[in-house]
Amino acid sequence: MASQAPRSQTTRPKRQRLPAFTLYGEAGGPAPALLHIESIDARSRLHGWEIDAHVHAGLHQVLWLQAGWAEAMLDESRSRCEGPAVLVVPPGVAHAFRFSRHADGHVLTLNAALLAEGDAAAAGQALATLFAAPRSLALPAESPEVLRLQRLFEALAAEQQGADTPGEAGSPVPVWLARAIVWRLAQLVHAQRAAPAPGPPTQRSALYTRWVVLVEANYRAHWPVARYAQQLGLSTERLNRLVRAETGLNAQRVLHDRLVREACRWLLHVAAPVSQLGFELGFDDPAYFSRFFRRHTGLSPRAYRARHQPGSPA
Repeated sequence: MASQAPRSQTTRPKRQRLPAFTLYGEAGGPAPALLHIESIDARSRLHGWEIDAHVHAGLHQVLWLQAGWAEAMLDESRSRCEGPAVLVVPPGVAHAFRFSRHADGHVLTLNAALLAEGDAAAAGQALATLFAAPRSLALPAESPEVLRLQRLFEALAAEQQGADTPGEAGSPVPVWLARAIVWRLAQLVHAQRAAPAPGPPTQRSALYTRWVVLVEANYRAHWPVARYAQQLGLSTERLNRLVRAETGLNAQRVLHDRLVREACRWLLHVAAPVSQLGFELGFDDPAYFSRFFRRHTGLSPRAYRARHQPGSPA
């Protein structure tokens, strides 16, 4: 039976709050040892092959589409891809999917701290590369990487199915396989950008990943940079050097940019008043939230929301 034409995600009504799940439809915060894989079919079939807009706070997600098509919303972007393809969802990114019936593939959801802990500099570097931004990666069907990735996803799914506590203390194989998937996908990002391969991994990469995990957990609490540094066992100066080496920005600017990105997502996807969104993001004074947002975007929150409404002029 032919699939229905994709329905634009922009036609869906805004909610009063953007749902945050551990796994889609399941409430709860990100567990430090979360490493979960399931088939696309397992969850999307229950929802008519449509996954509504939501976020995963503090969790990284990779969708491996082996066959079929997917219509994806990743923050402001809309795209449609045919398998084989990969969709990368960094923490906090608002995303929604619509799949062709019986789309084949897997969804991997993980807490980055699990992959970057211990002597895992290569994993830290690959995580920073792959999840630097939401993205889709199209792969030629004849590419040898397609078979390699498919085998890794299938092996990880088999390990999880046979384990009582996947991703926790016990067999290290699931973590090794997840690291291999992330590493291979990070190499594809470099190849598709025609960029030189990264140099040898350093312990800095794993430390930076720990910083990213801390930011995702606490940016709405407006922690000062010094508190992040203390949690990481660093001086404020060393943390700034670490973040600048990875991003070109100091730590405070990265924290501000994270708040602005979240504000933009909520303005686009949540129907609540601007003042309420400011409170949700940790701003006690709505006027200060508006000034903060304008300083970083050049627009007031209301103007930004109006400009990005469906049908607004570009």
